[in-house]
Amino acid sequence: MHLTHQNIRLPKRLAPVVFALIMSVTIGSLMSAIITSVNTGFDDGFLGRWLTAFGFSFSLAFPSTTLIAPIVRRFVDRITH
Repeated sequence: MHLTHQNIRLPKRLAPVVFALIMSVTIGSLMSAIITSVNTGFDDGFLGRWLTAFGFSFSLAFPSTTLIAPIVRRFVDRITH
């Protein structure tokens, strides 16, 4: 059996949480990787330092995105046509 997007359907009520999860994982991993590499460089310990930094960033990014995204959406709705 192979999975397609039609097999994976979540209730609409979970959309804000799924959005926050995807955004926080994406932004948290990118930003922590960039900042870790700028501050410490790439060497044998990079992966461990990056994963530690990602853990901290994700623990802040997920709740922040969950709380802030609805406010930003309302603001954008007000200032756009």
